[in-house]
Order: sequence, then structure tokens, then C-alpha cells
Amino acid sequence: MDAWLNALMAALALPQVGLSTVFFIAFIAATLVPLGSEPAVFALVKLNPEMFWPAIGVATLGATLGGALTWWMGYGAERAYEHMTHKHRDGRALRWLRRFGPKACLLSWLPIVGDPLCAVAGWLRLPFWPCLAYMAIGKFARYFGMTAGLIWFFPGQYVH
Repeated sequence: MDAWLNALMAALALPQVGLSTVFFIAFIAATLVPLGSEPAVFALVKLNPEMFWPAIGVATLGATLGGALTWWMGYGAERAYEHMTHKHRDGRALRWLRRFGPKACLLSWLPIVGDPLCAVAGWLRLPFWPCLAYMAIGKFARYFGMTAGLIWFFPGQYVH
């Protein structure tokens, strides 16, 4: 077991496969799995300052696709719920989300509530492509803000 774990960790080591690792971590973190991807993005940028924009772009793409998967999981859960109970659920939070529509997916960057928000958007059958666009905007803003803030807070050998 130890050899397998060491091999996996070596394969995912940031200096060797940085962008693919960032994509994978951002994708998983954007589903309902409780994982933060910002440390991986910051580590890659800290090790390779010239990778700032590619890291932000790849993290945004991975997180957006993870959000899309979460949207589809919510959509499927709602269909299964409706099929089994023959009734449509509605509550105050769902009415709020329905009122804002796909624009609510801008908040998908928020910790704790952002990823479930994508699932609820699917549950409500909000239009997929507009939701995806708003998710991408929110997730880009988060990665850009967090990484730029960390670089400012922890200055190093960055080339501007």
C-alpha cells in the first residue's frame, strides 16, 4: 500500500505535471467533495511564476467543468425525486434561486455553499449554458483574486 501511495504522490507532484494536477484538483474541488484547490494553484505559481495565467486558466476550466458535473448531478437528483414522489419540491431558498436564475451561479465561488448552489441550479433545471458561463466568471474571479492576493501577501521571486 505504501509503494502505491508513494507512486501516486510522485505522479501528482506539482513540478512534474503542474497544470494537469491543478486541473484535476480544481475539478474534484468543484464537485461536492470538500477539497480546496487554491493551495495547488498557488504552489504551482510559487514554483513557476511564469505559469500564473495558465494556472488560473486551467484551474478555472477544471472548476467550471466540476461545477457542470455538479449541475448535472442536481438535475438527475431532482428528476429521481420527482419520479419517486410525484411532487415538486419548493422552498424559500429554491424560490430565491429561481428568481435570480443562472446569475446566481456567479456565487459558485463561495466556500461551503458555492458547490451545492450548482447542484440546486441543476435541480431547478435552470438553463445549463448560462449557468456554466456564470460559474466560469465566478470561479475565474476567485482563482485570480486568491492567487494574486497570496502573491501580494507572500512576495517572492515573481517577475511582473
